Amino acid sequence: MVQYLIKRILIFIPTLLVISLLAFGLSKIAPGDPVEMKLRGFGPDQQNPANAERVYRETADFLGLDKPVFYIGLSPAAYPDTLYNILRRDHRENLSKLVAQYGAWPPISDYYHRLLRMNYVLQEVGRQEQGNAFRSIRSALQQLFLAHADSRITSLLEEAETLALQDSSLQAALLPPIRELKSSYQAIKDQARPGLLYLPDIKWYGLDNQYHNWLMGFLQLDFGISYYDSRPVADKMKDALFWTILINGMAILVAYLLSIPLGVFSAVWKDSFFDRSTTLTLFILYSLPSFWIGTMLLVFFTTPEYGMDWFPSIGLGNLPPEAPFWSRFWERASHMGLPVFCLAYGALAFISRQMRGGMLNVIGQDYIRTAWAKGLSGRAVIWRHAFRNALFPIITLFANIFPAVFAGSVAIEVIFNIPGMGKLTIDAILQRDWPVVYTVLMLSAILTMAGILIADVLYAWADPRVSYSRNKS
Repeated sequence: MVQYLIKRILIFIPTLLVISLLAFGLSKIAPGDPVEMKLRGFGPDQQNPANAERVYRETADFLGLDKPVFYIGLSPAAYPDTLYNILRRDHRENLSKLVAQYGAWPPISDYYHRLLRMNYVLQEVGRQEQGNAFRSIRSALQQLFLAHADSRITSLLEEAETLALQDSSLQAALLPPIRELKSSYQAIKDQARPGLLYLPDIKWYGLDNQYHNWLMGFLQLDFGISYYDSRPVADKMKDALFWTILINGMAILVAYLLSIPLGVFSAVWKDSFFDRSTTLTLFILYSLPSFWIGTMLLVFFTTPEYGMDWFPSIGLGNLPPEAPFWSRFWERASHMGLPVFCLAYGALAFISRQMRGGMLNVIGQDYIRTAWAKGLSGRAVIWRHAFRNALFPIITLFANIFPAVFAGSVAIEVIFNIPGMGKLTIDAILQRDWPVVYTVLMLSAILTMAGILIADVLYAWADPRVSYSRNKS
């Protein structure tokens, strides 16, 4: 058994690495610029580009986004190995599109740096000039950072040059750098090397890269910083995890304590009134979606207008931490009744049906008939012999339910405003707080693997005939 567990754990390691690569890759292609999301509310300072660039670079360094993405890079030879130094995501993507067209990085790099210097020229001129012509020129030049089509770039440069020629107060300051910018763009087309786009090139970046630092931090339970409120992700998840484990743990405990005896007695008393009535009731419960039941319970059992104000409304109560323990306990308990019911009834119906099916398969076996023939009591036959061997479907279900204890229920937590993992995840998706989203993804994958491993151990406990060691011939 120990040898089997060691093998399974060794298999989990590459599985975890693959999952981590998928999670990290998804975080890299997720929409939005992480730095801009981190700086929400503190947009770029149009009047001081130097300060805006400094703040952006410091934030990127703080988030670890100023490093290569992975250990190696496979790309055409036209792409430089320093493209990651262009920190702004939209600028970097636009430069990549230019390289994909012309295949010559040196003139493209020169063109980009001239664009950056043009920003500082516009800043100096903008201190004295704020007319319509200047604003139009600045708008046209700003759009060049995101333009890669030749017709679009040529049009914007021509527009900026024409506007500068028409305004005598802007000619001296803006016309020369605009023409230099036009010349640098023309150099991109003149020095194009499209052949480099067909030559593969492998670039080695070493261990100091974003994926390595993220994975090492994750293994040390450092999940990064939230883009939304700058709190450590671990702190946000710790607060949410307590309520999710509490509510889901209670729901699963209730579901198992009720479903197992229901399933056993339904199988023992097959086709009886008890079996038929429980089957019908549980079928109805299982067919009702939990989000609809939760909404109906809120409407009919928490509002005085319907005459059934039996439970408090959404949330967890308003008692302060300084309140007496038992006061806070009963306050929270009253708020958890409906969410726990909504989480438990579906699992109760499904688990009891699985338990019934497992018991029916076992009861018909020869060794059960032998136990009856020996004169063993009904309790001993059912609970000592049949029940233990009918647990396999329940154990399999546990492997799937175990991660749900930690992942939470999005619908129920949102409906009842429970600050658990489900609500945290949906809020993070809406806020584009990707460090939280992909940390939940990784933890759910790890817990799924842990659930499978625990299920294997329980298989051996439930049936000693299950052996994970090789038979020796």
